[in-house]
Amino acid sequence: MINVLIVDDDAMVAELNRLYVAKIAGFRCCATASTLRQAEALINDPQQEIDLVLLDVYMQQDSGLDLLPTIRASGRAIDIIMITSAADAATLQTSLRYGVVDYLIKPFQFPRFEEALLTWRKQRKQIDTQQWFEQSDVDRLLHSGAPDTVDTSRLPKGLTAQTLRTICQWIDAHPEAEFSTDELGNAVNISRVSCRKYLIWLAQINILYTTIHYGATGRPVYRYRLVAEQYGLLKQYTH
Repeated sequence: MINVLIVDDDAMVAELNRLYVAKIAGFRCCATASTLRQAEALINDPQQEIDLVLLDVYMQQDSGLDLLPTIRASGRAIDIIMITSAADAATLQTSLRYGVVDYLIKPFQFPRFEEALLTWRKQRKQIDTQQWFEQSDVDRLLHSGAPDTVDTSRLPKGLTAQTLRTICQWIDAHPEAEFSTDELGNAVNISRVSCRKYLIWLAQINILYTTIHYGATGRPVYRYRLVAEQYGLLKQYTH
């Protein structure tokens, strides 16, 4: 069983990630930490088995990045997957320099989460069981984890053509607009949760460009706008 430590100060997000972990055979959440002090205590406890850390960056009291040197200094064979709304180059660069194995930008859907954990497990198993490597083996280890190109001709499970058409027609009528999930949901009378799924997919196929804004609470608000060069692709979904 693979032991996963979840580090996130948002109790709801931590619980969602715990449920995601529980859905993947062979993985279990061994502990959660809402502060870096709690996380450091768990990492420095030799009795606490930890194989993988799911780490947030933006925490009320701390920055998750400050945990990275602690994990490396512990000398333990612990890998890290960042799960965060931080999409800036500096944070990504720092994470990569400390050897994170994957980087998930919120919001994301379960298939991407599952892919991250399964790809990591496959790579770890190969490294643990194989003594010598050919160049082709190394290439598969380092380059096989990239997500496949999204098929724009097929909708993901749970999305319907009718709802997609409604959303795309509104975007087509407001090609210069920048909007949030709530604003679009209110405009087309679709629930925020449902609307968010379509916007994530439209961003994945590069029809929409996503930016992150931070309000008074420090929590991110995702805003979207049409990528002008993809107007022709958008029109395909308006009929």
